[in-house]
Amino acid sequence: MRTKLSSRSEHHSGRSRGCAQLERHTQAYCAYLVERGNAAGYVRSCEAAVVHLSMWMKQANKRLADVGESLVAEFLEHHLPGCRCVTSARYPTTVRAALGHLLVVLRAANAIAPKPVDMTPVAQELRRYDQHMEQVRGLATKTREGALRLVSALLRKHFGDDTIRFEVITAEHVRRFFATQAKNYKTPSSLGAVVSALRGYFRWRATLGDRTHALVGALAYPANWQLASLPKSLEPAEVEQLEATLGQSGPSMLRADAMVRCALDLGLRSGEVARLNLDDIDWEAGTITLRHTKGRREDVMPLPEATGAAIAAYLRNERPKTQHRMVFARHMTPREQPIGPDLVRKTIRQAYARAGLPHTRAHLLRHTMASRLLAGGSSLKEVADVLRHRSLNTTLIYAKLDSGRLVEVALPWPWKPVAATAGRAS
Repeated sequence: MRTKLSSRSEHHSGRSRGCAQLERHTQAYCAYLVERGNAAGYVRSCEAAVVHLSMWMKQANKRLADVGESLVAEFLEHHLPGCRCVTSARYPTTVRAALGHLLVVLRAANAIAPKPVDMTPVAQELRRYDQHMEQVRGLATKTREGALRLVSALLRKHFGDDTIRFEVITAEHVRRFFATQAKNYKTPSSLGAVVSALRGYFRWRATLGDRTHALVGALAYPANWQLASLPKSLEPAEVEQLEATLGQSGPSMLRADAMVRCALDLGLRSGEVARLNLDDIDWEAGTITLRHTKGRREDVMPLPEATGAAIAAYLRNERPKTQHRMVFARHMTPREQPIGPDLVRKTIRQAYARAGLPHTRAHLLRHTMASRLLAGGSSLKEVADVLRHRSLNTTLIYAKLDSGRLVEVALPWPWKPVAATAGRAS
């Protein structure tokens, strides 16, 4: 039976037989992980993965200059599944992440070649189109990424690594591609995003002189009566029920309270909550500046007292110390990695559950704020300004909630009741 002591000695002996060139960077690698707030146990598991790679490189006669994405893939796909090395670093997900960090550290030290750039015609085309979407159309990162995935799938299906020639793509090809993609989307609005992405690309190519107008016409938006129903929001009693649960004690509860307040009082999107920076808040003026929003502009908004108090309580009493300046931080390692919109949405869902509400969508709080503004007498233009809509048409969905003004424009019913007409006839 193998003892822990013998395993440890074999581990160190194996390490001494590893790739010496790679092991020179182990200290910098561990420092990189520690600086980013990773736990000691995670750092040790990552270091073990690097030692494992080093041992395999020695056996396979690999040099430090050989390290890159292809070598990591070879190690993960060919060595790891049947590995009999004396090491605990065998779990593929952990090893893959550890070696991804390693490539970053080695490239920062100029120890290995830079990440290779895909120079195929399709890859170059996608980079040019991404630049157009960002600089000319002003599209957000997520929107661009979704469009590039679809355009990439279409182009690689027809051209692979060859030159792009639009004369070989017909309208029928585009319709078949759309039908294939439609299987991955469930709602009309998501299918509409596919149409928008492909049409936007074909129109861009048309401005460059390609005859792609027929390809644009081959795509039609699916029927989507998004204005047929009232926008969903919390009822006043539900808002009171939600607010009554704020202020509870427990892990991360101050952060949860502040996030809920940002969404409910300011109408912030989940991504905007996640990206709030400490420098965006002017405590003396009582304002908050929203940067890098969906509308790609900066907006200064008044900071409500309840929202500011919730954020201040979190900053004073719960937020961990970090090197970054984001308002909301991770409470678990790696703390230096900024939070994302998913954590905000999850936090708001948990707040609903604590309040006994059946809702799950964080965006309901944004709708709720718009409804409360209309109920308080604000105009649609004022609601659009607070929600930071670039087009007033986006705000028109809330017009159906303004019952007070709808009564003013309602016409009298011109027909007499059927019963009265029947009585007169008899």
